[in-house]
Amino acid sequence: MIRQTLVFLVIILVFPVINIRAQNTFRQEWAFGVSGGVDFATVSFRPKVTQQSLQGYLGGVTVRYLTEKNLGIQLEINLKQQGWDERFEPEDEMPENSFYTRRMTYIDIPLLTHIYFGSDKFRAFLNLGPQIGFFMSENTAENLNGAFIPGKPRDQHSLPVQRKFEWGLGGGPGIEFRSGIGFFLLEGRYYYALSDFYNTLRVDPFSKASNQVISVKLTYLMPLKRPHLTPRPLQGEREP
Repeated sequence: MIRQTLVFLVIILVFPVINIRAQNTFRQEWAFGVSGGVDFATVSFRPKVTQQSLQGYLGGVTVRYLTEKNLGIQLEINLKQQGWDERFEPEDEMPENSFYTRRMTYIDIPLLTHIYFGSDKFRAFLNLGPQIGFFMSENTAENLNGAFIPGKPRDQHSLPVQRKFEWGLGGGPGIEFRSGIGFFLLEGRYYYALSDFYNTLRVDPFSKASNQVISVKLTYLMPLKRPHLTPRPLQGEREP
């Protein structure tokens, strides 16, 4: 009983010291860099529009600040393509090889909580947080020539984007390899817009029109080194 009590007391006394040393070994870290990748987009329409994923591209800049052990914040500015690619079935009785694709370009600004685990060389992480977007342009590729499926929505073929500001939530897992020439990150992310790019009042054709995007991207970050500060001599002392 006495031996067990002594072991328990040693654990209580030693653990805080170990913990303090672990905390003292952590250094806050700024890093910045660039990223690029591919995304696969759809739109959540109500009434439903049958679609398949539209492949697009994304790229931008990233700033990350590790504020404490296992935790940081990450700000990005990305140029991203999203939209929808309609799918037509044989029973739709559309002209052969019919297609309709709307591609929209946005500037996205995610502000993410960065949670990470691992060593100085290899880490796993999770990014999660809000995102805002600004619509820039859109283009359409189609060969319908006015054809449509009776009983199914068709207003999306003629309506341009009506709401140019977007906001939503995004996040996903990733891995990071840290080397002497910088940090390399591979990440998957899912984004769901909580706003609509069409007007959604009762008089409008859609009650919902929000973007959904799955993306895979590679990021390169370069850590910002702190300048070495030479302590200034006290008053009355000579500089060495």
